[in-house]
Amino acid sequence: MGSLAMLWPALFLLFPCQGQSSTTGVVERSTCGPCDERLFCNCSSRNYTYIPTVEIVDVLTLDLSSNSITTVAEDDLRDYEHLQTLDLHSNKIQSIHDRSFSHQLLALDLSNNQLDVLSPAWFSKLQSLQHLSLLGNGYRTLGPEGTFPLFSLRTLRFGNPGLEEVRRGDLVGVRQLNELEVYGNNLKRYDPGSLGDIWPLGVVTLHLRGPFQDDPALVSSIFRDVANPETSLVVADVLLTGKLSTGPFAVTNQQRTRSIMLRNSTLTDEAIVYLLKGHRTFFEARRTRHENLDTVYFRNIQVIDAYRFTSFLPVAFLLKYLRKISLINCTVFVMPCLTSTLLINLEHLDLSGNLLSDLTLTESLCHGKGYLKKLRVLNVSDNALKSLSLISQLVFRLDKLVHLDISQNAYTSMPPACSWPPTLTHLNLSWAKLRRVTPCLPQSLEVLDLGHNDLTFFHSVSLRALRELHLSGNKLMQLPPGWLLPSLEILLIQSNSLNMFGPLDLLHYRRLRELQVGWNRFVCSCEFVSFIVKMWGEAAESSVELVDRPETYLCDSPLPLQGQRLDKVQLSALECHPVLLVSTLCGFTLVSGILVGIVLWKLHAMWYLKMMWAWLKAKRNSRRQKRWNADPLCYDAFVSYSEHDEGWVEEFLVPELENSQPPLSLCLHKRDFLPGHWIVDNIINAMERSRRTLFVLSESFVHSEWCRYELDFSHFRLFDGNTDAAILVLLEPISKDNVPKRFCKLRKLMSSRTYLEWPTEEERRNEFWSNLRLAVRGDDTG
Repeated sequence: MGSLAMLWPALFLLFPCQGQSSTTGVVERSTCGPCDERLFCNCSSRNYTYIPTVEIVDVLTLDLSSNSITTVAEDDLRDYEHLQTLDLHSNKIQSIHDRSFSHQLLALDLSNNQLDVLSPAWFSKLQSLQHLSLLGNGYRTLGPEGTFPLFSLRTLRFGNPGLEEVRRGDLVGVRQLNELEVYGNNLKRYDPGSLGDIWPLGVVTLHLRGPFQDDPALVSSIFRDVANPETSLVVADVLLTGKLSTGPFAVTNQQRTRSIMLRNSTLTDEAIVYLLKGHRTFFEARRTRHENLDTVYFRNIQVIDAYRFTSFLPVAFLLKYLRKISLINCTVFVMPCLTSTLLINLEHLDLSGNLLSDLTLTESLCHGKGYLKKLRVLNVSDNALKSLSLISQLVFRLDKLVHLDISQNAYTSMPPACSWPPTLTHLNLSWAKLRRVTPCLPQSLEVLDLGHNDLTFFHSVSLRALRELHLSGNKLMQLPPGWLLPSLEILLIQSNSLNMFGPLDLLHYRRLRELQVGWNRFVCSCEFVSFIVKMWGEAAESSVELVDRPETYLCDSPLPLQGQRLDKVQLSALECHPVLLVSTLCGFTLVSGILVGIVLWKLHAMWYLKMMWAWLKAKRNSRRQKRWNADPLCYDAFVSYSEHDEGWVEEFLVPELENSQPPLSLCLHKRDFLPGHWIVDNIINAMERSRRTLFVLSESFVHSEWCRYELDFSHFRLFDGNTDAAILVLLEPISKDNVPKRFCKLRKLMSSRTYLEWPTEEERRNEFWSNLRLAVRGDDTG
């Protein structure tokens, strides 16, 4: 449905041309351009009153939609010798010359114009035309017999609110269609057989709101011509309230129609029952061959008088034949377990866009008892589900489930472990609120969509069978480790917080062939720009292909390059070859060295002065507390850590120390800092009131601004001779060279004093905690 622009991926951009002849003289025609590399010229929504010209003579697709064109003259399209797709929808066209359209045209959209009459001459040369849309004009009939001599036509859309009749012979020349759409909400006459000569029909969409209410016999006649087992029937924009309005669907039962879809319609429960029964009594319906109806599709349905809860038991005998049920955006809040138990052949269930909750879904899936034995696809996206653990339990016994879509729900956390059916290969968890992933994800997955969540990292889960991973729209700062995903072939990680990546990041992806990384915050360094350009070029060393468009790769830094396309960045040789820069500026080496030394000296001096002032202030506060007989020591240890290590501190460190015997009191900035105070004062006070400072060292710690402040103040405390005041815990391997050189005594302490390392082996952790408690209490004499 919609315009022909949806049928063809290549549309058109136009260039300006010259004049156009008319009955009143020469009219200067506007110009449009440029066209793209696909010979697509986009001239949509530019207020043209005449068809413009383009400079490219071999244009293939021309989009002139949403303008104010009133006439298509004989010579308007003469220059477009190779034109295949012409989109003129949503203009004001009232007249078309008989020889306007040429024989090579494949797709033509004239919908939503002001054509009151259809002329056979327009289509006489279009023997190759495959797609035609005439929706939304003013004609009341389809013209004389033989209007459409279109033997190659595969898509036809016609009708409007004013269409009153479809006569036998109107569509002579149309032999078979993949898709037919008829808009006849006010249709008054239909000659039986008018659509019956077109066969086969793939998809038929009917807008017959008025006839359904006023003339069900007319609808039945249309159904009799288009309904058959191989045709998918779509009924749109209708009101079905009871037995009479659903009467025409008896024909679909007789014709053994297998696929019926209701779209944008209003129904009652009673109408649904009659629709499924095919307008027969219960006993009559049991004798018919309902096994032909295996698909039920409802979309955008409003159920009125739902409070009456009409019983569906009269059509229970039908449920065992259904293989595919789709109830999309139909305000469904529960499917009773009794109904589920009758769906013994169901393979596809789509309940997306409804009102399901964890409680009602539990009822719909019969508390996880696995009655839907043949179910392969389950879609419960865009509902009100909250528990990921519950959904895994409910589907665990569905041992044929392959595809599960639970996206657009309110999942905020992922449990550490889940049980899934071993057959599950496709899982969609996008557009939720997940902040991290856990081994809860099934190991059998081949396609996983975690796009548009709040993930900041993806490095704790190994999915060895995964072939396709969607991570776009998160907050990731680096690619997932390739060794965790040895079978990955497609990776989408657009719109994250990536700065750059390189050959080493892709080295462990053994089978990766498609990568989408656009719309990230790229640092356009020489190495990164060169690497990406090579991946786009023919000389790419990697087998990985960047499949998203170059315009999605923009520089975020450095500032002079911000917003520029990466493939358009021009970096000078001096920027990319520092050796050349050094050799060119060798005469200034001595001066530069002296200046750098002065700057470094000044920076250290400023640092020492600032830290000394802060320390003296803290000492003064300490003496003031002692003068008033206040005990400055309130904590056994102040814990200094990076926010990236917050999980380890809260999950392991705090419980182990504060729950020990006797318990140790810890000062944590998140919990114990006084709100409203300057953070530097808070840090100094915390250290002064703590017997020791416990540093949880990691790479994140070293690069944290506030952690460096805490190192600064601890450094001055070491100058007092209190070398036991600092306890070092290495959460991950880190070199003392990563500690800033101005912390000379702290660096020396790391070299000469034993520090505690967090063991990866479970059996060594008791010893670690024992040593840490001794160090904090000061009982360690070693």
